[in-house]
Amino acid sequence: MEGKRCAGGFFEKAKPYIAMTCLQFGYAGMNIITKVSLNRGMSHYVLVVYRHAFATAVIAPFALLLERKVRPKITFTIFLQLFVLGLLGPVIDQNLYYAGLKFTSPTFSCAMSNMLPAMTFVMAVIFRMEKLDMKKLRCQAKVAGTIVTVAGAMLMTLYKGHVVKMLWSDYIHPRKSYDAPAAAAGDADKDWIKGSILLIIATFAWASFFILQAVTLRKYTAQLSLTALVCFMGTLQSIVVTLVMEHRPHAWAIGFDMNLLAAAYAGIVSSSIAYYVQGLVMQKRGPVFVTAFSPLMMIIVAIMGSFILAEKIYVGGLLGGALIVMGLYSVLWGKYKEYKDKEAEEILEPVKQGQNGHTLDIEANTIQFHRDEERRMTAPVIAISAPIPQPPMLAIEAPKP
Repeated sequence: MEGKRCAGGFFEKAKPYIAMTCLQFGYAGMNIITKVSLNRGMSHYVLVVYRHAFATAVIAPFALLLERKVRPKITFTIFLQLFVLGLLGPVIDQNLYYAGLKFTSPTFSCAMSNMLPAMTFVMAVIFRMEKLDMKKLRCQAKVAGTIVTVAGAMLMTLYKGHVVKMLWSDYIHPRKSYDAPAAAAGDADKDWIKGSILLIIATFAWASFFILQAVTLRKYTAQLSLTALVCFMGTLQSIVVTLVMEHRPHAWAIGFDMNLLAAAYAGIVSSSIAYYVQGLVMQKRGPVFVTAFSPLMMIIVAIMGSFILAEKIYVGGLLGGALIVMGLYSVLWGKYKEYKDKEAEEILEPVKQGQNGHTLDIEANTIQFHRDEERRMTAPVIAISAPIPQPPMLAIEAPKP
């Protein structure tokens, strides 16, 4: 029985880690499939519209059925927050991210996205959602891990080094040459800077989305309904943006091909499920914990990209990935210690309150006792006069003469 309880407790504590790790695999698959679809000519504006249309269609029925009794009312403030969430996530972040992905590669896009934990941590500190006390070791670990993560991402971006030839490369893609001509390499890197700028702006919008989502969840606690509303709002806004930016009518055409798979996969996995799971984890651990797992996506995409897209893996990528993993573990360790300290404080708080309440009861009883004594001592004495009973007179016989 004790073993089952320990295993159950361990699984309960490991749920946030398992959920976020699985989401990174989902995001990695989305990057690969989306890259293939964009290379085949699909408009990223149309892809965003279809993605959130699928997400809304999947998540809305569950929200209507499961949260019909607990769904809060939508006030004007919450509506504005939903509107901005739809603008930050579906419109700004994903359109710019897809554009940057089209100009670069999945591995590079994921590497640039690794700045997400650093941006989220800085914004959380600014908005006082994270307490920064550099005297504590856990805060030092979070700051150091954030810096190391960014350093690893920058190393991947700025330094390539030699190509690392994987064992499976000759068997999966035998015709791919790892010694590309310099002219071809220059053509491939011509839009690298443009793509990098778009990815940085997209990452900033995504970090802002996490911060605002955490704020909105404090008042609008129905996670499924919030996810459905954000996806629906993002669909409407994306339609407007697409009508303005995309003037080709045939761009909306979609069939049973890779474009449909990319839209459906991204909508179901990367939007509906991801928004919901992130909201659940965020309510317990905060936005910094959620974004700290994003570096794992880069490593997964690098391996999957070498299998599926025959992407080249460089020495700089391996070194940067190692730094990113070190930084990730440092941030997660800091968040874990913070969570344990918070749990300890929550356990001690009722004890302190009980002790304080018991002390107050004793003090109150003591004060009441002294007051009763004072009243007893200072009570007025009432004199009652009454005749004092005399002892009975004994009849004494007179002496005889």
